Amino acid sequence: MSATRLPLVDALKAVASQLIVLHHLSAYGPLAAAAHEALPGTMGWLYDYARIAVQVFLVVAGFLAAGGMAPNGRPTFGNPLPLIWRRYLRLALPYFAALVLAIAGAALADVWLDDEAIPAPPHLVQLVAHALLLHSLLDVDALSAGIWYIAIDFQLFVLYALLLWAGRGAGAALVLAAGCLSLFVWNRNPELDNWAIYFIGSYALGAAAWWAGDVRRSAGWIALIAAIGLAALAFDFRTRIAVALAVALLLALSRRSGVLERWPDWPPFAFLGQVSYALFLTHFPLVLLANAVFVRFGWVTPQAAVFGILATWTASVGLATLFYRYVEMPAGRLLAGRKDQSASSARLR
Repeated sequence: MSATRLPLVDALKAVASQLIVLHHLSAYGPLAAAAHEALPGTMGWLYDYARIAVQVFLVVAGFLAAGGMAPNGRPTFGNPLPLIWRRYLRLALPYFAALVLAIAGAALADVWLDDEAIPAPPHLVQLVAHALLLHSLLDVDALSAGIWYIAIDFQLFVLYALLLWAGRGAGAALVLAAGCLSLFVWNRNPELDNWAIYFIGSYALGAAAWWAGDVRRSAGWIALIAAIGLAALAFDFRTRIAVALAVALLLALSRRSGVLERWPDWPPFAFLGQVSYALFLTHFPLVLLANAVFVRFGWVTPQAAVFGILATWTASVGLATLFYRYVEMPAGRLLAGRKDQSASSARLR
């Protein structure tokens, strides 16, 4: 896969990340309740449907994982453990810094705001579970909204790598088989939504989209994606799966046509796509703090709440920009340096 950025992927991540922030702003605290009075239709839609944007990240993650680990449907790696460790570090280094912000933000918000959305001060088991990305599996209270997805992303990467490794030449078939089981069975059981198997259907659609986008392959791959997705929707219609299918088909067709690397050529999308992970990690403490400030100064009227939500949304993008520049980018350079050193050592041996 090319090391250059993919404009369409950036655009999808940009839009999806903004929707997730707006969903949280519509769901938590007195600001959300007051804003629902001012804009019931808009806030109701954000509360009910914006969270489905997570499906965009699931499909895009599967798409990029296929491009990096099995561009032709066969794994390009031997032992999957070093690959899994690098993925953990890539996710965890910015995530740890974000947890510090989340704990500090919750402590500050708790001074002025009494709300169930504010996490309690963390205990040792909770911190260890978060560090290992096992908090959702161990049923430990999350320290910030949305971080369950980081654990799911890592679970999916591990499962995907192991399926490719176990299947070798048939790795793509194993991934698609797991995806079908999810779409028709596991994803229909909400009790499994802390496990990768609940989401592997969307992830597998993303992987299949990469393979289908190869012009050297039959266009029947695109028909296969559509057939599997439509059959799953006919069996049990879920809006989230409809969104995942639409994104997968868009990625497959755009890669096959060459549009993926050219459109949309709009700098704001590129910027927001770059900082989307940082935004995902850091916005919730600001949501809590904004609620606390508005309650403290008695500004929670419907009109003021709308202003507060817009201001918090803007501030969240600003904080994400700083976090990306001073935390995520240096962490990425550190990991790249370690990888280069490992490669040099291997060549010397």
